[in-house]
Amino acid sequence: QVQLVESGGGLVQSGGSLRLSCVASGSDFSVSARSWYRQAPGKQRELVASISRSGDTYHADSVKGRFTISSDNAKNTAFLQMNNLKPEDTAVYYCNFNIRTTIMRSYWGQGTQVTVSS
Repeated sequence: QVQLVESGGGLVQSGGSLRLSCVASGSDFSVSARSWYRQAPGKQRELVASISRSGDTYHADSVKGRFTISSDNAKNTAFLQMNNLKPEDTAVYYCNFNIRTTIMRSYWGQGTQVTVSS
């Protein structure tokens, strides 16, 4: 049984920073691509950033230059460094890993709330 556990959300003022972490735990698995999504109230879940196992990254235009995704393959983790946060970044943030056990499938974290006050 593989699980993803997120941490690092919270309340921050506009212009502040937060760092989100997501770690996969379990046995007999390997992690490939890792992503961060977010969902604001009344909106659809959207892709924020992703990173391949080889380190290629993608960042949505809305966060480019402010957010940075990174990962540690040895520790099955992913991070999202969020700088210069804006009120419109307020959302629940979810990590998503593509994980192979006996099959390849997508796993989601439980979500962590990020609230940016103006």
